[in-house]
Amino acid sequence: MAHTRVVEECPDVQDGYAELLADVSTTGRLLRRPELDALRELGEQAAESGRSLRELVAAHLAETRRTWGVLPGVARAASAADRARSGDAVLAAVEAAVTALGEGHERAQRLAVRQEEAERREFIDDLLYGRSDLGRLAERAERFGLHLARAHAVSVAAGEEPFADVHPLVRRIERELLGRFGERDVLLTTKEGQLVCVAASSERALLDAFAKVALEPGSGYACASRVAMGREHAGPGGVVRSYEEAIGALDMAAALGLDQPVLQAAELLVFPVLLRDRAAMADLVRTVLGPLTQARGGAEPLLATLQTCADAGYVNAEAARRLGVSVRTLSYRLDRIHTLTGYNVADSLHRYTLETAAMGARLLGWPGQQV
Repeated sequence: MAHTRVVEECPDVQDGYAELLADVSTTGRLLRRPELDALRELGEQAAESGRSLRELVAAHLAETRRTWGVLPGVARAASAADRARSGDAVLAAVEAAVTALGEGHERAQRLAVRQEEAERREFIDDLLYGRSDLGRLAERAERFGLHLARAHAVSVAAGEEPFADVHPLVRRIERELLGRFGERDVLLTTKEGQLVCVAASSERALLDAFAKVALEPGSGYACASRVAMGREHAGPGGVVRSYEEAIGALDMAAALGLDQPVLQAAELLVFPVLLRDRAAMADLVRTVLGPLTQARGGAEPLLATLQTCADAGYVNAEAARRLGVSVRTLSYRLDRIHTLTGYNVADSLHRYTLETAAMGARLLGWPGQQV
C-alpha cells in the first residue's frame, strides 16, 4: 500500500485498513514504512480539506471496533494466549496508524500556519511601507480584519529590547485588547523590533489601552519604554502616513531627550517643519549658538541652561533647582550667553531665536556633531 486512496463509502478511513488489520492479526507484524507514509498522507489530505484529526481518528477506531470480531488472528486463535498475542499486535498497529495520521495532520497544519504567517508578514510590510497597489491592498486587508476605506491611526511602542511576534508582551496585549474590545477593526503586529497597533479612528479607547498595557503590562513582562501615536488618516495610504508619523515621533523624542512616555505626533509637528530646510537650521545653530563654544567648559553647559530655562518657563528658581545650581550661578550663565551670542532671554524675539536654535541643536546633535 505505497500510495493513498480514500475509500468512497467512508472518506475518513484509509483504503485497505480492514485488510491491513486482518494481516497484522495473523502475522503479528509491524506496519511497514509505505503503509505509515500512506496514513500520514491521508492525515495531510484530511487537514487540507478541513476535516479534524478527532474525526479522522474516530473513524479509524470505529473501523477497528467493527472488524475486531472477524479478524482471523483473533477470531480463529487456537488458545486464549494466541488470541491475546494477536489482539496486542492489532492494537500496536492501530496505535502506529493513529500516530501516523496525527503526524500527517499536524504537518499540514504547520505548513498552513507558516504560509499564513508569511502572507500576513508580507501584507504588513506592504501596508506599512505602501509598496502594493492600494486597491489590492484594501482587498487583502479585509482578510486580516481591517477595512482600509475608513480612517485609521497607528501607535508604535518601543522598548529596551526588541519585540518579536512571539514576545510575551505581544500575547499579553492581544489578550487585553480582545478581552476588553472583542474583534474590532484592529491589527496588532511587530515591525523592526517595535510593537505596532493599527486601529480605526473610532477606536481611540483601544489605542489608549494599547499604550497603557505596553507601558504597564504587569509583573513578569518586559515593558515598552515609550509609545508614539500617529495622526488619523483615511484610506490605505493613511496607515502608511500615520505609521511614519509615529516612527518620526519616536526618533524626535530620542533626539530631543523628551521623557514623556506617550507621544502624540500632532504635538510634535513643529520639529519636522524646523528640519524641512536642514541647511537653514544648521546655519541658524552655527550663527546663534556657535559662539558658545568659546566658553570655558564648552557649549554644552550653556546649551543645557537654555533648554532647562525654557522647560521651566523662565522661572529662574525652578530652572536653578532642575540644574542643581544656585540662582546666582544660573544668572551668571544667562549673562554669559548674552555676552557671547548677543541674544538676551529677557527679549521675547531673542528668546524665541535662542529656543529655536537650541531645538535645532538637539535635533542635529550639535555640539557633538559638526553642522
